[in-house]
Amino acid sequence: MSDETPDLKEPVSEAIDDAAASFSQRYSEILGKVNQTLDQVDWSQISLVLKAVGVLVAVVVAQVLIKGVLDTINLLPVVPGLLELLGLVVVGQWSWQNLTTSEKRSAVLARIQSLRQEYLG
Repeated sequence: MSDETPDLKEPVSEAIDDAAASFSQRYSEILGKVNQTLDQVDWSQISLVLKAVGVLVAVVVAQVLIKGVLDTINLLPVVPGLLELLGLVVVGQWSWQNLTTSEKRSAVLARIQSLRQEYLG
């Protein structure tokens, strides 16, 4: 007791078959274009980029971990002051060993100049 007639079912099924064929044809064309594009890629360059991205990600993760450790240390009441004092002691010791005489100051300046020439050209 359906209102539909058998004649109406055939055009609907043909439209579905045409849509499926059209989809499979488009899918095949897209896959062909993707494969063609991937064949043109220089994979040695991609590996260099991926290595650089990996190093960058590792650096970011290391910085996040270091920040977490330093924030935890800063929560302790005495430790930040002791670390500042330790820094002052180390700077004072280095200054005493390397900057007390004119010969030592000249040697430090010569080392700085040689490093500057080596790295900056």
